[in-house]
Amino acid sequence: MTRLPVIQAHQHRALKPLYDFATRDRTSFRPTPEICSKDFIPMSRIPFIEARFFDPEETVDVIARRFAEHLRKLRSPTLPSFEQEDDAVNKESDEYYTILDARDIRAINRRTERILERRKLASGLSHLRREDRERLELLRNGAALIAIPDEHRADVMAAELHTEMPWMAPATEAVWQAMRRSVREGWPGLRLPPLLLDGPPGIGKSYWARRLGDIIAVPTAVIEATGENASFGVVGSQRGWGGSCPGRVIETILQNRVANPLIVVDEIEKAGLPVSTKGQAFGLAEALLPLLEPMTARRWSCPYYQVKFDMSWIGWVLTSNSHRSLPGPLLSRCPPIALRHLTVAELTTFIRREGARKGLSEVATEALVEVLEHPSLRDVQPSLRVASRMLQRAADLESRPFLH
Repeated sequence: MTRLPVIQAHQHRALKPLYDFATRDRTSFRPTPEICSKDFIPMSRIPFIEARFFDPEETVDVIARRFAEHLRKLRSPTLPSFEQEDDAVNKESDEYYTILDARDIRAINRRTERILERRKLASGLSHLRREDRERLELLRNGAALIAIPDEHRADVMAAELHTEMPWMAPATEAVWQAMRRSVREGWPGLRLPPLLLDGPPGIGKSYWARRLGDIIAVPTAVIEATGENASFGVVGSQRGWGGSCPGRVIETILQNRVANPLIVVDEIEKAGLPVSTKGQAFGLAEALLPLLEPMTARRWSCPYYQVKFDMSWIGWVLTSNSHRSLPGPLLSRCPPIALRHLTVAELTTFIRREGARKGLSEVATEALVEVLEHPSLRDVQPSLRVASRMLQRAADLESRPFLH
């Protein structure tokens, strides 16, 4: 991925057509419900789990009854079946059941038990507890892939994202090109390359990722890497570790049954390093490596379920304030996208837009803008995080009841 120079948003060469389009007609690129709803965006289904699912209605009784019926027909084709209603035959009579003796019943039961045991082994889920097998039943028919319908829609979505956060132009361009590539090459769903957003704190890297998920209408999970057990939170933990559980990635897919969600790992350079009682370390960066490589992600083995899943469609957005402490293998899979500070003008534009979205009065919004533009703050670096807190505080003040 080519690093782009730090320049003004409207001068960004690659996104200049989108900037002109967005500023010419702001209403034309809004992510309306018709554009962003999951019912509208095309979806196809892919096999997601390496497991076989058999008909749950075929219980021991059902299979044994089918064998008994087949044996009866072989021995006496003239007798009606168990399901057939025939008043001419007395089903309570001993003659009706003499065709099957105790030895036949035992043979049928043995065959039925063997079939069910073979099915259990062939499913690839026999090692799991019943509740875990039932949980994975959700993937019986595969998982959905959310797609971008055409290149024009990709342009519209990128224009929306770029207009909201022009200082994130390098990241937006990478996503824009990926959306167009997915359409142009006829992929069944949207496939984003793994992104590492590297830039100063307070510029809205994780906010940009959330807005990306909203605009392309995919399930989004945000994981804070600062926790000691962040690696377990992402990929899950093996049985044998205390409190073993599936990771957030698999849980997000199971909850939404969508194979290409957006997973955001915030401040990955601050991830802790959990250590087992036996001294085994399990770092987040190392845990992500097989998931970021398409070839290995296609048959990724879940530490918790011990089953292989196709994780190659997941969109990854990693954020960092400085990528220098990250391991080389991770950087080779996610080349850092260098981002800059935002300007006061960009921050005030953000304040006005978000203030209108939150329903703030014009007086309150302009008061916030005046504070940010005050000469005493000239040497203070603008922060989207601070601006968001100011907006929330203003909204709380305006919505509180009057005191008499």
